[in-house]
Amino acid sequence: MREWLETIGTWTQGWLSADAGLAGLFASALVSATFLPGTSEVVLVGLLTAYPSLAWQALGVATLGNVVGAALSFGMGVAARHGFERFQGLRFQLSEPAMARLSRYGPPALFLSFVPLVGDALVLAAGWLRLPFAPSLAWIAAGKAARYGLVVASVIGLLSWA
Repeated sequence: MREWLETIGTWTQGWLSADAGLAGLFASALVSATFLPGTSEVVLVGLLTAYPSLAWQALGVATLGNVVGAALSFGMGVAARHGFERFQGLRFQLSEPAMARLSRYGPPALFLSFVPLVGDALVLAAGWLRLPFAPSLAWIAAGKAARYGLVVASVIGLLSWA
């Protein structure tokens, strides 16, 4: 196992500097927070395997990139609702049970935004429902930081164990 991790680290260092890795991690995390497919966890693992000393920086960069992407998705939800109401001349009525639950639980439900696929839709729906932005972003950041924290802790644990 240790040989495999060292091989990945050496291979990654051959084409990836620490600064470029952090920038790539930010971009991957941002894209991963939208409906586009992203691989931020894979990039994070590769970066940590090559540069274990960047664990805290990588955690912050990945979380920040993912939160910025989620804020964009939230904004898309707000814009979609605005466009729907403007061009349809209708007011949106809450009829979907899931939307009603999200509206009832409010921003704390956005802690679950880290869940793959479901989390992106949850953030978009929160924007559609026009949940308060600052508390929503705080809950989103907490969920994203928890997920990346688990990935970082797992990789660092594996590297020290191997």
